[in-house]
Amino acid sequence: MTAPVHADPEPQNVPFRLEYLEGLKPGSEPSTEAEPSTGAEPTTAPEPAQPAPGGDPAAIEEASGGRLGIALVDSKGAMLLGFNREERFAMCSTFKAPLAAAVLMGAEQNRYGMEGTLPIKQSDLLDYAPVVKANLAKGRMPIADLAKAAVQVSDNSAANLLLPLVGGPQGLTAFFRKHGDEVTRLDRNEPTLNENAQGDERDTTSPAAMATVMARLLFQDMPAPAAGQLRGWLEGSTTGGKRIRAGLPAGWKAGDKTGSCGTAFNDVAVLRSPRGNDYVLAIYLDRPTVPDAKADATIAEATRAVMDMLVRIDRGRGG
Repeated sequence: MTAPVHADPEPQNVPFRLEYLEGLKPGSEPSTEAEPSTGAEPTTAPEPAQPAPGGDPAAIEEASGGRLGIALVDSKGAMLLGFNREERFAMCSTFKAPLAAAVLMGAEQNRYGMEGTLPIKQSDLLDYAPVVKANLAKGRMPIADLAKAAVQVSDNSAANLLLPLVGGPQGLTAFFRKHGDEVTRLDRNEPTLNENAQGDERDTTSPAAMATVMARLLFQDMPAPAAGQLRGWLEGSTTGGKRIRAGLPAGWKAGDKTGSCGTAFNDVAVLRSPRGNDYVLAIYLDRPTVPDAKADATIAEATRAVMDMLVRIDRGRGG
């Protein structure tokens, strides 16, 4: 883990690199000077329920037997918390969230309509394609339904069918660059993008890059209707109940996109606090040696470690 950049020296055993609030340590309260005063009345929002005490991400990582990466940003893209945040990890299916964003933005630019349809055929079916398979007899599916399927149930065939709309893997990589992400790259389609070979940078991101680009897309670059649609799909996701969502305290809302490829377990979530503040949390876990269920639980435990800090940060921001 790289050294902190702010003036206050961090003890060596502090698990997070803190970049938003100088001098904030685990278990402490945020500075009242975290943001300039607007003159508004103090919020009357109820106090959020505290999560179970969070652990040290380094210990969580060690217990998993793998490599853990965490990044938390606010809606302006400011980095709040990180652990191995700049390291590369296989995206697996987490790429489907920014893919859906790119598809929605293409429709906003009148390149096609989300109600338009794409042909589907038997040769498009991959091993995991529940929605496309169910619609195969129809011969076509609306673009909106394919995007929803890619996000909410992680349908692999749906993602492959959408990729040509944005210029294929290279086009999606160009989309990342256009929106300020110089790290994330997609090189292949499903299922080969899930290979996750040691040292191979293809189809990878970093927790910091993914959290930051998703915040930029949702809260800055996407038109409001498109951002609202993407967030709605993320909130309706059916695959992440045992990961980030499982580590959230009561009153926090989440929409997420998971990614799993045998040797990797990932989750990227947009969070809303009880005060109405938005954040994006990305957690990537590479090559854990524990069983799959424990890998899911590792992500939930890492989330609790984040939330132990974030509830304090959020309290200092009001709402």
